[in-house]
Amino acid sequence: MKYPCLVDKKMCKTPIHAEFEREGYSNYGKPLENISFDGLCNYQDKAKTVLTAEKKLVEVAGSAYIPEDVCPELPVIPGGSVTIFGVKRRIAAGRKARNPDGSVNYCLLEVE
Repeated sequence: MKYPCLVDKKMCKTPIHAEFEREGYSNYGKPLENISFDGLCNYQDKAKTVLTAEKKLVEVAGSAYIPEDVCPELPVIPGGSVTIFGVKRRIAAGRKARNPDGSVNYCLLEVE
């Protein structure tokens, strides 16, 4: 069964460049290289203050909705950075929204 994408590609007009960090080391003891993604997203600015478990305030500056799996090599999005509108921002949270069959419907990157 084909599931409809919940983020319409026609609404994704903002260019995004993302670098996803990978955990672990290669056979030679070097850290694994980052995974890059270039594409279009639906970017929404917002200002939100969150109190974390370490009693830190984190200002979340926006959300990028991407209608595809941005890093199929990784089961989850561990972190990294994105460049949107020429500004480099850190990924505060990443989410892969999955269909009932386990395939990825869209990805959400919350940046600060």
